[in-house]
Amino acid sequence: MEAFTVYTGTTVPFMNDNVDTDQIIPKSYLKRVDKKGFGEFLFDDWRYLEDRSPNPEFVLNFPQYAKAAILISGDNFGSGSSREHAAWALMDYGFKAVIAGSFSDIFYMNATKNGLLPISLPKTARDQLAALPADAEITIDLPAQEVRSGANVWPFDIDANWKNKLVNGLDEIGITLQEEELITAYEEERVPVYWR
Repeated sequence: MEAFTVYTGTTVPFMNDNVDTDQIIPKSYLKRVDKKGFGEFLFDDWRYLEDRSPNPEFVLNFPQYAKAAILISGDNFGSGSSREHAAWALMDYGFKAVIAGSFSDIFYMNATKNGLLPISLPKTARDQLAALPADAEITIDLPAQEVRSGANVWPFDIDANWKNKLVNGLDEIGITLQEEELITAYEEERVPVYWR
């Protein structure tokens, strides 16, 4: 997993409340076995018209937001069914972080374990971020637990365990591999010679 320390980039305002995982990535696209390729279908029902042409009224299709990597959203982001594909789709599209009022617990866990940073900020902060010009950059400083835009600084909370994993780029496999020497020693002691 790629480490997340300090990231500076542009934002896209998508201030809908109660964005559920089926809206993030419809269930009809969950057949892939790889984490890649889901970005094409992110917010599919909103991004495309019936003929699969881009919906010119949907904010992610506005040219000025083409390179945005920080999504600003409403309350209760990622509600609904548990699907890790929602985090995969956001990341595959190019998002590094989602700033919302709140997140469903399952989406929050799926996001953090895949390296997508979910940040909860109050509506006043999100309204200010959503009002920024499309080319305005903000900085997310995970070690300091701050979102910065010009003179504005908004602190955010994150569990110390998740913070450690993100800052060090550690997923479950990475955490296990930290003990590789002990695992190897155990296997050499316990595994019969004829299995080696």
